[in-house]
Amino acid sequence: MSGKGKLKAVMVDFTGTSRKVIPDWVPRELDRAGIALALHECSTEEELAAYASEADFVWVMGGGRVCRTSRLEVLQKCGAIVRTGSGTDNIDVEAATRLGIVVANTPEAIADDVADHAIGLLFAVIRLIPLQDRRVREGKWGRIMDSYRWHLKGQTLGLVGFGLIGRMVARKMSGFEMEIVACDPYTDEKAFSDLGVRKATLEEVLRSSDFLSLHCPLNDETRRLIGERQLSVMKRNAVLINAARGPLVDERALVRALQEGRIGAAGLDVFEEEPLPADSPLLKLENVVLTPHVASYSDVYEEKVWRSSVEAILDMSRGFWPRSCVNRAVRPRWALEGRPPAGASE
Repeated sequence: MSGKGKLKAVMVDFTGTSRKVIPDWVPRELDRAGIALALHECSTEEELAAYASEADFVWVMGGGRVCRTSRLEVLQKCGAIVRTGSGTDNIDVEAATRLGIVVANTPEAIADDVADHAIGLLFAVIRLIPLQDRRVREGKWGRIMDSYRWHLKGQTLGLVGFGLIGRMVARKMSGFEMEIVACDPYTDEKAFSDLGVRKATLEEVLRSSDFLSLHCPLNDETRRLIGERQLSVMKRNAVLINAARGPLVDERALVRALQEGRIGAAGLDVFEEEPLPADSPLLKLENVVLTPHVASYSDVYEEKVWRSSVEAILDMSRGFWPRSCVNRAVRPRWALEGRPPAGASE
């Protein structure tokens, strides 16, 4: 730790959050552990320096990019940046690693719900649920039999990314008598074999999948991972599901592939630009199901995200690695017991 006395945690980004909705138990539990919680919405490096330079923990609750666009050297005492949720594309992870700052995230808080939503999008697409719902509301009862183009049994589900969420999708879909194939160079072989999933290269997954679901983090390596060439090798009737991050997909290339029938359909919860612009061509495509980046939400969302974030801070304050560490190669400023945990993002 950074020394004796009370530690300080500063929430520097709480988009969509306010002092009024922070559960009473959060500051109380942190205080009992000797950690003072402060809230200062920061959007510039100057604000980050002014309010968080003396923080032991920097807490990023929302999607703001102050920890991406600022020099993290201003965080002079920080031992850890805690990102509520799974995606850390709004954190300069490379700079944090260089400075000895642990970057922790909390994918376990949202993994079940995101996995459920990805599966829900798949079912909505292949069972034509939004289309059929609209027809019934319009007073059209006639069955459109020739519009059904998909079934599950005997088909291949491909997963790009096999972290916590990808593995949950595989586990939940294991009862549908499908072959499941996945690619992830950072997940060990045992995780695949334990779930009966065939490990393959990205190219193999793209070519073999009837249904392709994305579950990898967004970084320089994965930005526009699915582009014109990747879409061109997919099956003509393939369905693409994305409940991870919008920029994993080249959206213009996807629109062209959908318009030209080079892939069958898509279910999307995330987009390159959010909110989705009113003139987006995706809005005019009948073979796309769209939701507004809501995959992580459920009736237990609030409790789980607050609890997991507090636990990450408490674990590190006691000298332990957090449950999920994004930058496992970091040499932390603080002495932490055990070994860095396996990453669980996406």
